[in-house]
Amino acid sequence: MDKDERSALLGVLQGLRKRLVASAVAVGIGFVITYIFSETLFKVLASPLKANMAPQGKLIYTGLPEMFFVYIKVAFVAGLMLASPYVFYQMWMLATPGFRERQRRLVLPFVLLSSVLFIGGGLFGYFIAFPLGFHFFLGFESQYLQSLPSAKQYFSFSIKTLLLFGVIFEIPVAVFFLTKAGIITPQGMKKNRAYAMLAIFIMAAVVTGTDVITQVMLAIPLIALYEVGILISRLAAPKKASEEESRET
Repeated sequence: MDKDERSALLGVLQGLRKRLVASAVAVGIGFVITYIFSETLFKVLASPLKANMAPQGKLIYTGLPEMFFVYIKVAFVAGLMLASPYVFYQMWMLATPGFRERQRRLVLPFVLLSSVLFIGGGLFGYFIAFPLGFHFFLGFESQYLQSLPSAKQYFSFSIKTLLLFGVIFEIPVAVFFLTKAGIITPQGMKKNRAYAMLAIFIMAAVVTGTDVITQVMLAIPLIALYEVGILISRLAAPKKASEEESRET
């Protein structure tokens, strides 16, 4: 590696460190703000489960410091969500040196779109997937069985699920950039639709385990996002490729 290449690599690493530090500071500020409301935020997070529990049902904790650490984790995740637009901005800015002037103008809209999709995925999980899933899980209660969900276990399950939905909803943004990079094409996505559907259900089964209800709830938005991705890929594809696809359809 010659001197110029080392200098270029050093510049990239310095830029990366700068963006990571800025993102960490933003998340830290978000954490401080949201920790004040951590108890209220946990109540909001637990409300879909509480709504499906018996009137006297409660979450439990078995270790004395357990809830303290749960509230810290709640505040961290909430701080990350609060700072997500700025974090996405820092991520996109890492790529801007390789962008043309016209492409750089798209950074702000895509930062906003990424944030909206990420939060939208979490809201989908919270308002749609959670009520259906908890209603199913708690349906096993009887005069012989009573659920005693742990606050720690519930937090871990709910946050993983919400973050998973948030990441899944980023598919349209990923499709746009992969199409621009020439890695995927709208024709290829349409041609491999059947394989993609099979892969989606396999992935949903691996992620959710043996719970069929959660598998379906995860697979449905994935299938819808795949179809949206085809449309986005068509818009992002070079003009020639788009014209060829139009002639084929």
